[in-house]
Amino acid sequence: MSEIKQYTITLPDGRDLDVVEAGIENGPAVIVHNGTPQSAGLFKEHIEDASEKGLRLISYGRPGYGASTRQSERTVASAAKDTAELATALGIERFATWGISGGGPHALACAALLSDRVVAAACLAGIAPYNAEDLEFLAGMGEDNVEEFGAAIEGEGKLKPYLEEQRTAILSSTPEEMAAHMSTLLSDADKAVFTGSFGEQLAQLFHGSLKTGIYGWFDDDLAFTKDWGFSLSDIKVPLQIWQGEQDLMVPYSHGEWLSKHIPQAESHLNQVDGHLTLYLNRIPEVHAWIIKHF
Repeated sequence: MSEIKQYTITLPDGRDLDVVEAGIENGPAVIVHNGTPQSAGLFKEHIEDASEKGLRLISYGRPGYGASTRQSERTVASAAKDTAELATALGIERFATWGISGGGPHALACAALLSDRVVAAACLAGIAPYNAEDLEFLAGMGEDNVEEFGAAIEGEGKLKPYLEEQRTAILSSTPEEMAAHMSTLLSDADKAVFTGSFGEQLAQLFHGSLKTGIYGWFDDDLAFTKDWGFSLSDIKVPLQIWQGEQDLMVPYSHGEWLSKHIPQAESHLNQVDGHLTLYLNRIPEVHAWIIKHF
């Protein structure tokens, strides 16, 4: 497996951004938007695949996660500016991007707002907008996510203590305990992969994202439940949408909604995947598709 590099860059506004990269240093660049709550980090399975395909894989922590400076009142659209400035700092003009779960909307923001730089984008198990008129946002979510997004919808005063309590539980949990703690969010398909090395890597990302506090998670949730700051109709670059019917974190209806409202996207909606199985098993297919657009 290629060397993993972790470093911090300083953005033009003075904020720091935590970055992790691996793969082929001079290869086509793919910028990854991790889920919620997750800091900068890359899974070894994805690194190995990127290296085999000649890709440079780059992940960064959204503001408030890990060593990334908080940016209060950020929107989903804010990620596009940070991503563009990250790419510029690394000397990258054109790049692809993918995001999963809470990272999905941020990948969509890049697709919509950075069409001059993004060659292709993919959204895996990404949530749809909360204010969508033809979507029951919470329907089909596991109990824990209903509580979390319910708190976010009620406002900061409700969300902050909820996340503080969850943070305490997560930081004190082993991977096995974390899987048990998240039981309402894990279908049988996802329980089967929240084990071994992959489960350990997931737990490490969760722990890393919350060491410095809740505010990356907090600001993500508030951004998801407010106006995203861009229109999906502005997406013109090649796009894939992935969603599995066995997903209890982000319901299948969200993938259906995104596919309906971004009709030019190449949709991969299936009955067998959960949330984590997309993470573990589908990225090689995404990378193979991305390469065609460089």
